[in-house]
This record gives sequence, C-alpha cells and structure tokens, in this order.
Amino acid sequence: MRKLIHTCCALALLGSVSGHAAADAGQVNVYNWGNSLAKDSNANFLKQTGIKVRYQEFDSNDTLMSKLLVGNSGYDVVVPSDAYFGRQLQAGLFRKLDKSKIPNLAKLDPVLMKILESSDPGNQYGVPLNWGTDGIGINLQKVETVLGKGVPLNTWDMLFDPKYMAKLSKCGVSVLDSPVDVFGMGLYYLKKNPLSTNPADYQEVFKLLKTIRPYIGQFNSSSYAPDLASGDICMAFGYSGDVNTARLAAQAAHKPYTIQYILPKEGSVIWFDVMAVPKTASNVDAAMKWINHVISANEAAALSNETFYPTAVPAAKPLIKPEVLSDPTVYPSAAEMKKLFTVRALPTEIMRLETRLWQELKTH
Repeated sequence: MRKLIHTCCALALLGSVSGHAAADAGQVNVYNWGNSLAKDSNANFLKQTGIKVRYQEFDSNDTLMSKLLVGNSGYDVVVPSDAYFGRQLQAGLFRKLDKSKIPNLAKLDPVLMKILESSDPGNQYGVPLNWGTDGIGINLQKVETVLGKGVPLNTWDMLFDPKYMAKLSKCGVSVLDSPVDVFGMGLYYLKKNPLSTNPADYQEVFKLLKTIRPYIGQFNSSSYAPDLASGDICMAFGYSGDVNTARLAAQAAHKPYTIQYILPKEGSVIWFDVMAVPKTASNVDAAMKWINHVISANEAAALSNETFYPTAVPAAKPLIKPEVLSDPTVYPSAAEMKKLFTVRALPTEIMRLETRLWQELKTH
C-alpha cells in the first residue's frame, strides 16, 4: 500500500548492487520507498557505526517483489508494504529477526505491533518503519466549485458514487494504481469483508468500479501528489503522507488553493511499511543495526517531521513538531483508529482474480 516516488532514480539503479558490494562487511544495502527516510539518517548511521549505507529507492511493491523473486537481490534490508510483506513472508523470503540486536524493537507501540501481527504473527520478521492510511486528497477550492459548497466531503461517496465522480472529473481525478487498495476499499464500501475470499464479492466491486471508470482520469501511484499540488487534478484516492506532502508543496509554492487530506467517516485502510531482512542478505549484523538505528527516537521523529507519516515509536513523539503531532490527518484520533482495518495476504486464486479484473478495468 503505497507510495509516492520521490525524484527517484531507482529504476536506473535496479540490479546495480554487485556481489562484491553486497558482501562488504562495512556496508549495508537498503532498498526502500522514496520519501521514507530522514535526509540525514544514513549519514548519522555512518558516523555512529562506521558502516556505509548503499541506499536505493523503488516506487512500487511489484518492483520490489520482482527483485526478491529472482533469488539473491543483493539487499540486506527491504521495505515492503504490509500486505505484500505477508505474501513474501509466506513464500519464505525473509529471515527471522535477531531481536537481541534490535533493542529499540521493544519500545515500539504495542497497539500498532498487535495490528501488524495479522501479517507477521509474533512480530518475528518485520519492523514498522512508518505507517499511514488510505484516503482522499482534494483541492478544496476546485472541488467546492464543481460540487458546490455544503456537500459532505468526508465520505467514500466522493470516490464510489458516480453522481459525484461525474462532476469531479471536470477538474481531474486520480486513483491509485493498486488493486489491493481499491478492491479492499470497495469491499468495505459495499459493507463486505475487506479480506473476503469469495470471488462473487470481487465481481460486485468490479461492477461498482465500472460505474465510475469513465470519470477516472488516471491510475497513478507515483506522481499523483505533485499533480495534486500543481493543480493538474482536484481529487486523488491516495496515501496520507503523500497528500500531506502535496499540501506542503502547494503552500511552499504559494498556490491560491488548499490541498486537504480526508480520512472518510466510514473508516479506511491502515498500512505499514515494514523493514525485513531477506534470507539472501550478506550483512545480517549490519542490517539489524540499521533497523535499530532508524527506529531510535531521534531518527523516527526526524522521519515524521520531514514526511508527515506517523511513527510507531512513542519515545519520538516529544521530538515531533507540535503541528505534525496534533494534525489529525497524520495521527488519527482514537475514534478513527477503531475504524481502520488492514489488508493482508489473500489466497492465490483471489489475487489472480483481483489482478485480472483490475487490468480489465484499466483498459476499458
């Protein structure tokens, strides 16, 4: 579930981790999402440990999956989203964490760790780097222009009701290019189990999606945030941190409109980006040290301050800017948290159906 590519050269770098680099005991090889690490974090790690970080970025879970499936990826730490992490864990792609080398692990938020157990029972293989929610990003002024003021905006009807989508299409609508997110949210909207294994439920969501398909301008998981910030689109089904990044970008550019993140009143998906160590990792000790480093209070606070993604490190909160910590679009309220659900690994036949229906939707 996620996320924005951040001026990233990851595609050009794919496959560039050589065997020599991977085996270097003084280097840890990390493959992470863009916009998902504090800018000084790796430099701080080098100062503290003497271990260099070979750091590369990717822009989709599928890109990471393809690297893991080829065998020796050359990476010591990778950061899949939790739904994909669960599938990869079932496939035996990761090694168990040595918790004695990650003392900060014991300090993570127990509520969030319990949620993550749906993908990783006992929290034996993964550590949350950050987390967020699925929601709706809007250009408030443009949306109010096409819908009229007074129309409720804090609802999934904005996305799934053709009555609203037909009007919103006039100023541009973007939807995540992610069947996991869209079908999961569609199931929830139809009051079905978002983890359903009934093929008929997916056909019902597909029928719903076809009613709004004419009004979707793009399926995009990488550049929708800049598009929202620049005013090229007025609504996006996207991730909390990406939309907040767009909000900050629009403010910095002194745009004459407000970008707003909406967590719909009905509830939504909570997702995690999970640090894990591939079985083929060459520098396991350095991997454990790097994971422990980025979940320290200082590093976790810096990440949240820079990216507007919430942290799973309670000790970081006193170090987080008040305007970030108090922002309900970053840190949902207790009442909102109760309405959040995870999307985890589904049976292979359901995944194939989901993928087939998604491709059919996009090409028609």
